[in-house]
Amino acid sequence: MTSPLNRLGRSSVRVGELAFGAAGIGNLFTAVTDAEAERAVHAAWESGVRHFDTAPHYGLGLSERRLGAALRSRPRSDYVVSTKVGRILVPTPEATGDDLAHGFAVPATHRRRWDFSAHGVRRSIEDSLERLGLDRIDVVYLHDPDAHAAQALDQAYPELARMRDEGVVGAIGVGMNQAELLARFVRDTDIDAVLLAGRYTLLDQHGLAELLPLAAARGVGVVIGGVFNSGLLADPRPDATYDYATAPLDLLSRALDLKAVCERHGVPLRAAALRFPFGHPAVASVLVGTRSATEARDAAAMLAHPIPDSLWAELKARGLLPADVPMPRVAD
Repeated sequence: MTSPLNRLGRSSVRVGELAFGAAGIGNLFTAVTDAEAERAVHAAWESGVRHFDTAPHYGLGLSERRLGAALRSRPRSDYVVSTKVGRILVPTPEATGDDLAHGFAVPATHRRRWDFSAHGVRRSIEDSLERLGLDRIDVVYLHDPDAHAAQALDQAYPELARMRDEGVVGAIGVGMNQAELLARFVRDTDIDAVLLAGRYTLLDQHGLAELLPLAAARGVGVVIGGVFNSGLLADPRPDATYDYATAPLDLLSRALDLKAVCERHGVPLRAAALRFPFGHPAVASVLVGTRSATEARDAAAMLAHPIPDSLWAELKARGLLPADVPMPRVAD
């Protein structure tokens, strides 16, 4: 059974509620084999996932190559692929060592060069098409333009819009770990979507202050990443990470309180974390980083897990969620 499809903003692209985040199969932090990566993608497909997200940054192109290979036998019209621009991969044949300084357990065969120029955007997409083995990409995001906002707005965005007009790209957007600059793109451009990582979760609702209402008002689709805040909401324990660093004690305590309430209602914390963003009408999809078949199946099962309205009500009553946060409703 495939995940329900939601239109991504005003574009013609329709995305599943659950997206496969492919940084893991690009050897994020630790290596996985080609076979393990393929099994992860296939398990996600068998669980109904048809929405896959990658980027050149992930494993210096390894994620794109593996994802493209795993999807090659599938009908192209049956799935959606998103990738990103902003980092050009430059070969470094003389380099030795690995890429762990950037988080990926791969040989340092390339270096990343920030480039939000029009030429850089077009080159990046052409390189991604080759690595993926595709002739078009469904969604392209400007990737982390935090320190490059002016160039991204003045050059990268217009070039993406041209490529959207040409049909090389189906929908365009911006992906970041902060909500404020995303809101500026929503206000000042004609993007279709934003990918907001870590800022609309059970522990962090910064996206609700401006970005999500603005996206809803302007018809911009929202994909939420980082729903587990890099691990704390998946399995809260003393060595858990929050935004890729050891979780502060106050957030660990809050996560444990969230888990206790969920368990009283017979709901795994992971299920509540995955379903929570859908309380807001702008949210079209949640993206979960996946590196194994087991994780792929678990994500699909958790998103499908029934959650009673009483769970959300208790979280608000106990002050674990703000009173004004919109909550998902049980389907009729």
